[in-house]
This record gives sequence, structure tokens and C-alpha cells, in this order.
Amino acid sequence: MTASTEIEEIELANTAFYETMERGDFDELSALWLEDEISCVHPGWPVLSGRGEVLRSYALIMANTEYIQFFLTDVKVNVLADTAVVTCTENILSGGPAEESGELGPLVGQLVVATNVFRRTPDGWKLWSHHGSPVLAESGEEGDEDEETPA
Repeated sequence: MTASTEIEEIELANTAFYETMERGDFDELSALWLEDEISCVHPGWPVLSGRGEVLRSYALIMANTEYIQFFLTDVKVNVLADTAVVTCTENILSGGPAEESGELGPLVGQLVVATNVFRRTPDGWKLWSHHGSPVLAESGEEGDEDEETPA
């Protein structure tokens, strides 16, 4: 697919990030990031700063994840000069390490909201920062309590 607009170029760069994670291609993933100061926050992790720290985190995730698939929803792109901010919801399906029988471990679903910041370079749009935050599931009980509370 060839991008015809700036927004489409950024959407393609964002999609490439997730598809590369799905394939577990560390070299390609590394090429998607800027060479200079970058940052990343994985759900539940502290802020990671610098190319070495950020890329090590992805190597660790890839080494310990047998299967991962991202279904992106609510994708929004905002551009200002040479910076683009993409917000989206990552609907993640992942599988843990293989069991003794050699079969993939149980599949787990997770919902994460993400902000990906890109910078325009001579080589196209490159990731500058990724921030993922888990979406906490709401329990039906909270809504029931509100209905029972007198006004």
C-alpha cells in the first residue's frame, strides 16, 4: 500500500510498528525508532529513556512472548510541522510460553490505550516515544451501587 497523504504515511508508520512486533522482527523494529533520545512506557513499567534501554525492553518482550496480535481501534492522528501524535486502543491477544507438550500457552486478551509520537526524518516518520496504559475493566457492581444510592 502506498501512502498518498501525510496522514496515511503516519498511519502506515504506526501500523508497521505493531506488525513488526507481531512478527518478532527486532532488527526491523529497531529501524522504526529515531537514533537519538527516545522514550517508552509499557503498561506497568517505569519510564524507559534512551535507545539502548527502550530497545532492550522490546528484545525482552519478544523473547518472552510466543504469540502477540494487535487489533487497533480508535486511531487518531494529529500532525504539527514535523511531529505527529497517534492515539489508539490496542486490543491485544497474546500467548505465553509453550507448555511441555509444545503447544502455545493460554491466550490472554488485554486492552491498552497508547500514544505514539513520531518525528519526520529524511527516511520517513520514525518513533520518538511510545506510551501504553492499561484500561481497567469496570465492574457492573459500581453502576448498581449508584442506582441504589438515594439522591
